[in-house]
Amino acid sequence: MTLVLKPGSVPLSDWRRIYRTGTAGLSLDPASAGPIAASAAAVQKILAKGEPIYGINTGFGRLASIRIDDADLEKLQRNIVLSHAAGVGEPMPASVARLMMALKLASLAQGASGVKPETVALLEAMLAQELVPIVPAQGSVGASGDLAPLAHMTATMIGVGEILFQGERLPAEAALAKAGLAPITLGPKEGLALLNGTQFSTAYALAGLFEAELLLQSALVTGALSTDAAKGSDTPFDPRIHALRRHKGQIDVAAALRGLMEGSVIRASHVEGDERVQDPYCLRCQPQVMGAALDVLRQAATTLGTEANGVSDNPLVFAEQGEVLSGGNFHAEPVAFAADMIALTLCEIGSIAERRLAMLIDPALSGLPAFLTPKPGLNSGFMIPQVTAAALVSENKQMAHPASVDSIPTSANQEDHVSMAAHGARRLMGMAANLSHVLGIELLAATQGCDFHAPMASSQPLESVRALLRRAVPMLDEDRHFSPDMEAATALIRSGSVINAAGDNLPSLEIAA
Repeated sequence: MTLVLKPGSVPLSDWRRIYRTGTAGLSLDPASAGPIAASAAAVQKILAKGEPIYGINTGFGRLASIRIDDADLEKLQRNIVLSHAAGVGEPMPASVARLMMALKLASLAQGASGVKPETVALLEAMLAQELVPIVPAQGSVGASGDLAPLAHMTATMIGVGEILFQGERLPAEAALAKAGLAPITLGPKEGLALLNGTQFSTAYALAGLFEAELLLQSALVTGALSTDAAKGSDTPFDPRIHALRRHKGQIDVAAALRGLMEGSVIRASHVEGDERVQDPYCLRCQPQVMGAALDVLRQAATTLGTEANGVSDNPLVFAEQGEVLSGGNFHAEPVAFAADMIALTLCEIGSIAERRLAMLIDPALSGLPAFLTPKPGLNSGFMIPQVTAAALVSENKQMAHPASVDSIPTSANQEDHVSMAAHGARRLMGMAANLSHVLGIELLAATQGCDFHAPMASSQPLESVRALLRRAVPMLDEDRHFSPDMEAATALIRSGSVINAAGDNLPSLEIAA
């Protein structure tokens, strides 16, 4: 991997790459060295003045009025790490944890946090060698920063806690030594700089965003395939319709659906003489629903891209002026709103997909055999997979309730309004997993529906997808153990194999010029 992180201007594609493929060989832009050194020097100059500065020579939160002796400044920073490492629950997925580390590195390297070059260098080296801290995923309310999870991350840098390295879960000090690294001693301001910030929430939100992008693209493929299976019309995807409404996402989705269905013999077979004037909304309104979801995801991407390139710890060091200013950049409200937006899209993508699935198994709506089995009655076919999809969609509806409207006072009422961004972002992975199963089931059902139209074929992109599935799952002639089929189809969705088979004309988070 050759990826140079340029703090303040990291594109979304780089964050996606870190999440998807790892951080081996990652390095920091050498231009960051100057600002980092200047920021650390500014902290020393400010300390020499003997004035009380929050988080440097005072206590934290409600204890900010307590002055700390110079002899105890290093202990103060170590203590904040150890005391704040109070998370619980299952560890963060390694892919999300390394994204969190990279976000923190990019923030510190902008020279507004007052950390030493050696501290930044250790974080950079841990990323480059893929040492991933074991971080419990529960314990943050999204302000004052993601304190507990970032404390667990920071603890490994001082040799406390555990690290995943080369497939082994090791004591932090042992893992660092195995990689040729050593723990650091935190200086004034450094513990607070590492703990304060929105990187945990932002990492989870970005991970949810990238999963939502893949699933939206997959749902366009399964939706097009379902349309062909039901002998639906592609007239609702005509560009003139969508140009009149002007929504960019709707226009892009309609274009993608046209491209996916272009050349379908199944579609051509019923252009003339089709008795249905209009298809159900789950087919006809795909551009409107999926296009709206795409627009929302793009808006969330803009917010999260901005957050990822910002500095969100407190207090902030302004080296040129020799000042340290306390503020509230650690409050993750933008991330919370973005996470709620992503949750809504995951919910709605699944909702309309499940309706397509329900339509396919209903002979009155689809014109296909009941429950997509050649011998209904003796066989139940897709009866219960549709029930499973309905259950998952309802579960996602429950999880889609906005987290950002919640708040609970903490730290003896000093931190009296919090964002709940961590909750909002963390739930996205579970919602994405549910949606991937729904789309896996739709992939199976839509392919089975098209099988009934043989020897007529669908379009080239959709036939490539059908062939991909049929290499893993044969047609359902008789009832069999269904779960392995569903797992195989879901794996094709989650791996990106379905969208790769369909071609490269699917809309992404990035808006084409």
